[in-house]
Amino acid sequence: MPQEASEIIAATGPVAEPTIIEKVIDGLALYGMKIIAAVLILVVGLWVAKKVRSCFVSTLQKREVDPTLVGFFASLIYGALVIFIVIAAIGKLGVQTTSFVAVIGAAGLAVGLALQGSLSNFAAGVLLILFKPFKAGDFVKAGGEAGVIVEVGILTTEMKTPDNIQIIMPNSSIMGGSITNVSAHPTRRVDMTVGVGYGDDLNKAKKIMEDLLAADERVLKDPAVTIAVANLGDSSVDFVVRPWVKSADYWAVKFDFTKAVKEKFDAEGISIPFPQRDIHVFQENAS
Repeated sequence: MPQEASEIIAATGPVAEPTIIEKVIDGLALYGMKIIAAVLILVVGLWVAKKVRSCFVSTLQKREVDPTLVGFFASLIYGALVIFIVIAAIGKLGVQTTSFVAVIGAAGLAVGLALQGSLSNFAAGVLLILFKPFKAGDFVKAGGEAGVIVEVGILTTEMKTPDNIQIIMPNSSIMGGSITNVSAHPTRRVDMTVGVGYGDDLNKAKKIMEDLLAADERVLKDPAVTIAVANLGDSSVDFVVRPWVKSADYWAVKFDFTKAVKEKFDAEGISIPFPQRDIHVFQENAS
């Protein structure tokens, strides 16, 4: 050891190791501001995220968006904001966040590839809820099925057939084809065909049908009922009968009129012919 260093140590004494308290103080002095800034980012960020979620929910509710869609998107936005805030707070502490972002991106890509079908159903569910081609209680024909809509979900739609069978269909199959909503309008036209014999009085048959429909209170006066000769068939003269009714009365009016017109025609002697075929047999003498 050089003589000068020996003289300095002898004069000042050995250097003391820093105590734990001194290390803590030094650490707080070094990282204290970063920790405080990170905590502030978390606290303020979470408060702002909650406010954004509340404003988003209020805006969609004022526009009468479906509650299922409102809750889902509110949770999605809040979750994305929380992830962003946590990454920002970690970055403030001096930790490299590039790897976190890469991991989150890779995980999102993997999940997206694994759930392609579900994402397709989800997108279709969002469109169904936003554009509302039908609602719960409507009778629709979609995706090759027909029934009453029970519930429209994010991924699937539940319907019930007229014979009380439950059908759960993926939303993508509904949006991928045409949708026929029978219940979309409050009124419907009942289309019926009634055939009478060629030898019967057409005016009398028409008057009977007009009287039957006029006596039915479920038949609407406006639009007016249409009864007209539409076809000269092989075995009958065909009338088209088209009354307008409320959608809920469609089948009841159709069934009741079919029964009533048969009974009235029988009573008035008007025939309702069925398909017939005349067969002529020719005999030849064998020679």
